[in-house]
Amino acid sequence: MTPLIVPVMITFGIFLLTMVAVGIWTYQDTVTFSDFALGGRRLSAPLAALSAGASDMSGWLFLGLPGAVYAAGIGATWIAVGLAIGTYLNWLLVAPRLRTYTELAGDAKTLSAYLEERFEDGSRMLRLVSATVIVVFFTVYVASGLLAGGVLFEGIFGGGFEFALTVFAVVIVVYTVLGGFRAVSVTHSVQATLMFCAAVALPAIGIGLLGGFHAMHSVLTHKSPSLLDMGAKAGFDGSRWTSGGPLGAVAVISLLAWGLGYFGQPHILVRFMSIRSTREIPMARRIGVGWVVVCLAGASLVGLVGIAALDHPLDNPETVFIALCAQLVNPWIAGILLVAVLAAIKSTADSQLLVSAMALTEDFYRAFVKRRASDASMVLAARATVVVVALVAYAIALSGGAVLDIVAYAWAGFGAAFGPVILLSLYWPRMTRAGAMGGIVTGAVTVVAWKHIDPLLGPLQSGIYEMVPGVLAATTAALLFGKFVGRPPRRTWSGPMTKKETATVPVG
Repeated sequence: MTPLIVPVMITFGIFLLTMVAVGIWTYQDTVTFSDFALGGRRLSAPLAALSAGASDMSGWLFLGLPGAVYAAGIGATWIAVGLAIGTYLNWLLVAPRLRTYTELAGDAKTLSAYLEERFEDGSRMLRLVSATVIVVFFTVYVASGLLAGGVLFEGIFGGGFEFALTVFAVVIVVYTVLGGFRAVSVTHSVQATLMFCAAVALPAIGIGLLGGFHAMHSVLTHKSPSLLDMGAKAGFDGSRWTSGGPLGAVAVISLLAWGLGYFGQPHILVRFMSIRSTREIPMARRIGVGWVVVCLAGASLVGLVGIAALDHPLDNPETVFIALCAQLVNPWIAGILLVAVLAAIKSTADSQLLVSAMALTEDFYRAFVKRRASDASMVLAARATVVVVALVAYAIALSGGAVLDIVAYAWAGFGAAFGPVILLSLYWPRMTRAGAMGGIVTGAVTVVAWKHIDPLLGPLQSGIYEMVPGVLAATTAALLFGKFVGRPPRRTWSGPMTKKETATVPVG
């Protein structure tokens, strides 16, 4: 991979400096805390759609997903199917109402603030608990992004893991601290474009060099028929592929269950909160869903092309995108394609840093320490907390691990803790504060404890993704407590979707 080093260093350097420049450019527009937290709710439909997509698809898009397909075949693409469905339903069911309700809820800037207002929680415990869940799981999530950066640098340069973590953390912190939400969203439009182009270009180049889809199909079938069977999982021992047997219902459900996580991801939901108007959501949905489908399909194809085109099997399947860039394309083109991997990593990590900072600043500092904090002090506190969260995530990332495993854990945590509660808060006007609290706590605890519970089930042990029991437990708790414990909110919350209809919703 030596010929790659100079082109990649130059393209990476230009990209990182551009991100910092965006932070400097948007600094002057970041005056109030609302500007820092939500960009003043001024995102256009294309910008909101691309920002949501870039925030969603982290480094696992070009590392974890292609690696899973490389090791197991197209049976691993059930993840992509679940995510595509989840993306569509999230834009359809959650985006319009959440955009309307968070503005009606005292112009709430965080999910925790929205939930407190929505369920009239005078004790503020709902805000405290939900913000704690956000900070804990997001710190782990940010660590996965930094870890992916280390994998990227190791795959290209053959070392420098700690150096990579340091560079990523510093650059992300700099432009996030300077420009806040506006800087993050503007950089996302650039990064999402790079990711889209890379997801299309690399598999297209590989398939073309192989001689087309038919030729690739023949090579894959020769190596193992299981590679092209959606109902099977191929086995990979580091040197060859074998028939790993059928996936089974539990495995398919676990992979599809990734789509359930969308309803509870704060870094994606905040994009819905920041869009200019609910009237722009249909366009944003079309752009966002189309972008996600193309990127997921392209990343999945990268894994299959890697099996067919690479000269030697990979020790680490998660480096298949990097290996294809090194083998198939000109070093300068490879440098541009690999910048897309860096963009995917950074576009999620910066969103998570920002949401974590908002939780610490709005939901802890202002809510419990200084209720009358000025805009200037809030912006300063938010910038300081970005640095704190980044440092903790950096320390966690140094311990290493598999990118997809860490992402899966954090994704399940948010999906189970917030997904059922957010949906019920938008569609069940009489749900109580106890229901929200029960759903959040039960979902989070189930995800954390499931790895210890599942082995104790003996013959009933399922190996199912913790998202599934987490969402089921959280939904059950939210429904039971929401129906039988506490009083419903006094304020009427029903489903206004447009500006005209919003006027019909009581505001007191």
